[in-house]
Amino acid sequence: MSEAMRAATHARHYAEPPQATDADGTRHWITRAANFITVVSRAEEGAVLARNNPDEYMLLLPPGTEVTVEAGTERIESQGNSLIIVPPGQSRVTVRRAGMVARVFSKRAEDLAAKAVNAATYADGAPEVADLKPWPDPAGGFRLRHYDLGKAESPDPSPLKMRVFRSTNLMVNIFMPWQKRRDETKLSPHSHDDFEQISLSMEGAFVHHLRYPWSPDKTRWREDEHARYEQSPSVLVIPARVLHTTQDIGDGTTWLVDVFGPPRMDFSSREGFVLNAADYPMPAAH
Repeated sequence: MSEAMRAATHARHYAEPPQATDADGTRHWITRAANFITVVSRAEEGAVLARNNPDEYMLLLPPGTEVTVEAGTERIESQGNSLIIVPPGQSRVTVRRAGMVARVFSKRAEDLAAKAVNAATYADGAPEVADLKPWPDPAGGFRLRHYDLGKAESPDPSPLKMRVFRSTNLMVNIFMPWQKRRDETKLSPHSHDDFEQISLSMEGAFVHHLRYPWSPDKTRWREDEHARYEQSPSVLVIPARVLHTTQDIGDGTTWLVDVFGPPRMDFSSREGFVLNAADYPMPAAH
């Protein structure tokens, strides 16, 4: 099939009400794709984000957000600017210094998928998207894993400076924060045949350019989109087969994170490209 089945989701958290608010005032913006979910929280000091999750999830902290993460008998203290992969089962994230907390879950977190601002968009199950199939268990078993982004150098020779991490069920590309705007003569429009992407903006302003493929049914054609996101945080859900590229705009720092689920084989097949590949083996066939 060449037709895009659904429209993109534009979730401008900075301008829209949260999907959930805790008693302490912590606010949560929840957005889903076919196989995964982002929860972006403005967390108050002392907030506790507890889960009994069926599979791994990722916790992304910007600089300045300090937390304690507990799972099983393990405990991690993070000063921020880090990625933490949390194992299945019971876990607690205690916020010691208020700030933004971004979590990424697979669709197996069904309670969160049901609360997503765009839950109705995926009522049909997104048949055009390849299903979520977990990759092999991590080396040494499931446990808390902490990656200091301040020490994570990009192996990417391109100006994009990608930093890719994977778990058994998810993949994130945490771009290096940018001070200089992207050259508009060197954008990278592309599409994904059978998987979706979430672009999560952590800092700065962006324009997301989207072009939908034409089907034989002209009544289903969609106009090109040039969607401006004037602040962060925000989430764009890019459907399969939609041509897309992103520009950072304005002044100051811009910081973008791309999310996928399951891990991408093309990124994983590039020697040295996935920064935590030693922790998460690829499927045996590869």
